[in-house]
Amino acid sequence: MKVTKAQVQANRAHIVETASTLFRQRGYDGVGIADLMAVAGFTHGGFYKHFGSKADLMAEAATCGFAQTAAKAEGVDAIEFVKYYLSREHRNARGEGCTMAALCGDAARQPESIKTAFAAGAESLLANPANQFDTPGETDRGGDARARRIEVIAQAIGAIVLSRACPDDSPLADEILDVCRAALLSKLSSTTVGSSGSQIN
Repeated sequence: MKVTKAQVQANRAHIVETASTLFRQRGYDGVGIADLMAVAGFTHGGFYKHFGSKADLMAEAATCGFAQTAAKAEGVDAIEFVKYYLSREHRNARGEGCTMAALCGDAARQPESIKTAFAAGAESLLANPANQFDTPGETDRGGDARARRIEVIAQAIGAIVLSRACPDDSPLADEILDVCRAALLSKLSSTTVGSSGSQIN
């Protein structure tokens, strides 16, 4: 039976989504093409009908992951987003979590096409004045808002990366999340945060 153009596109999208999850779980070097295609439900040889190389898929999978994170954040205010982002739930869910936090270290060692995809993903966060990391009502004056976004995003991603580098049952893994979550909430809110009961001004 001849495969329709729509089915080809659907198959390709499924491979990209599967790769996005597997790459976040295992890293780029931890996923081979044969393994990826098996998980997606296709033969190894079918890969090259859709992609020129693994690097091409890696770039597309990264873009897919960024879009998934943006969709999850849609309509969620900054406070709630930070609470979730710097939580155990997100830390432990690599495959469904933020692509930046899962793969930035890997991307730094990859070809320029992968780095370009990551730069575009970061830029999409920074360029959108309504992104989830902004303080409500904040306007960009002389680049100040963009600089604050960079600071918040980098701290959030770094906290997840550092926490994940610790053993899963390590108290330090939780401490890193707790400290950074409190610090970021203090930038975004004037309400009481954390367990100390202190008022953030």
